[in-house]
Amino acid sequence: MKETAQHLRDTLNTLKPLLLKIKDKEAGIKPSPKKWSNKEIIGHLIDSACNNQQKFVRLLLSDQPHIEFVGYAQDDWVAAQHYQKAKWKQLVRTWYAYNMHIAHIIEYANPKRLDNTIAINGIGAFRLDFIMTDYVEHLKHHMKVVLPEAGIESKFESIYNA
Repeated sequence: MKETAQHLRDTLNTLKPLLLKIKDKEAGIKPSPKKWSNKEIIGHLIDSACNNQQKFVRLLLSDQPHIEFVGYAQDDWVAAQHYQKAKWKQLVRTWYAYNMHIAHIIEYANPKRLDNTIAINGIGAFRLDFIMTDYVEHLKHHMKVVLPEAGIESKFESIYNA
């Protein structure tokens, strides 16, 4: 998982300076009433880091080969936390720091637990190594919206939320 962790770090280190160039007012523009602003997208990615940290650690600690996990209502989480009113640079710094921690978890994941599986809201049996890799792709999927000019390539589309 060291390669996945490094890929996440490289992605973060490439995107952070580009994100910090965006002005606070610009980051708060909603493309339409039902679409998230860049502030809300970064907020969602902070929530994703939070939720995935729980998944990763629970799977790493579990003696059971399979666990059940609840999904989260992403629109409700974004609205409840008022990301739209947050300061852009603070959101970016929080997103970056949390994801550097996620990279640390991925790098030091116990290889004996990587085939443990999780179902989310009763869907799937997703292996830990898959959801760790997919986590990076999910982040890149959203960053293609925030920074379309950055040429972010995603290996595949995320198949689960958060």
